[in-house]
Amino acid sequence: MEPIIEIKNLTHIYSPNTPFEQRALDSVNLTIYQGETLGIIGRTGSGKSTLIQHLNGLVRPTSGQILFEGQDIWSSKELTHTIRFQVGLVFQYPEYQLFEETVYKDIAFGPRNMKLDEGEIDRRVRRAAAFAGLRDEVLSRSPFELSGGQKRRVAIAGVIAMEPKVLILDEPTAGLDPAGAASILANIETYRQANHATVILVSHSMEDVARLADRLVVVSQGTLPYVGTPREVFSHGEALESMGLAVPAMNRVFSRVRAMGVDIDPAVYTVEQAKAAILDALRKKGGR
Repeated sequence: MEPIIEIKNLTHIYSPNTPFEQRALDSVNLTIYQGETLGIIGRTGSGKSTLIQHLNGLVRPTSGQILFEGQDIWSSKELTHTIRFQVGLVFQYPEYQLFEETVYKDIAFGPRNMKLDEGEIDRRVRRAAAFAGLRDEVLSRSPFELSGGQKRRVAIAGVIAMEPKVLILDEPTAGLDPAGAASILANIETYRQANHATVILVSHSMEDVARLADRLVVVSQGTLPYVGTPREVFSHGEALESMGLAVPAMNRVFSRVRAMGVDIDPAVYTVEQAKAAILDALRKKGGR
């Protein structure tokens, strides 16, 4: 896969040279690839929110670089402005940022700022609404009349309407019931596949990131101690728990079973993997 974002020696210090100085990121390096789903996990205060805000130029590095398709996003004001349309960021609880009188106008806000013509804006609004799971009849309603889950969809559609190459979502399922959360994640995956976009998913739900992400990034005290596939990262279960991260429940169960002496693969974090691991253990037992 081709790199789309490269983070090079990124350091960010809040309130430098004051008694409140805080090093939020410390010489971070990371390559993000086109078309992948990247999960970012870390406890509150770990630096993950600061990290994602650098990716579309909302926050400027104290030192280091953010490259988008090989170009430093801070090399010119014009490029920094363009990047904010190419790298879309959906904040946690984005429904609190809705402000237009209709859903249509809210979704159209980004494309209109891109100076697109009305025909293209209309195409993007309707396409984004469909990706976000919103019916056409919702577009004429006030966003403030909608349920919490529908408001979340409107906010996501507003970013999707800019057709970003990279879509960053900060806790997109926070506060939603399991069915609503699963539906929104499925919509996001549909967008990724249709546009060959990169999706960066920040989540406290270990089950969600384990199931959806191609790779995981662990953020702890401003550093990235682990980067790899979910299997690779969750193999460090004890270290993750010492950082205040709860590994997927399935992973904890199978690690405990192995500790009890059962010859079974402990790197399990989904129901499908659990089934395969149990069947494999039974085959091994039967073959003895």
